[in-house]
Amino acid sequence: QVQLVESGGGLVQPGGSLRLSCAASGRVSSIDAMAWYRQAVGKQRGLVARITSNGSLNYVDSVKGRFTISRDNSKNTVYLQMNSLKPDDTAVYYCNLRKLHLGNTFDFWGQGTQVTVSS
Repeated sequence: QVQLVESGGGLVQPGGSLRLSCAASGRVSSIDAMAWYRQAVGKQRGLVARITSNGSLNYVDSVKGRFTISRDNSKNTVYLQMNSLKPDDTAVYYCNLRKLHLGNTFDFWGQGTQVTVSS
């Protein structure tokens, strides 16, 4: 099994920055893809950013140029640097780890961390 623990959320003013961290433990491999999702009140959970084992990145359009995802395989940790935050970024942010095995995908989730952007 895999355990994911997020940290770094909080309250920040518009235009501010936060860095989220997600530490993975258990059966973690450097070939696993890791990602950040978010869910605002009344909305579905959606992808924010993903980083694959070979370093390939993808972002949802609304955060391009403002957010940066990175990973440190030596620490089994993925980060999300969030700059120029907007009120629309307010959500619970979830860490995701995806394993591929024999053609099947297995998703693991953290408990979530609240990010609130407000003046």
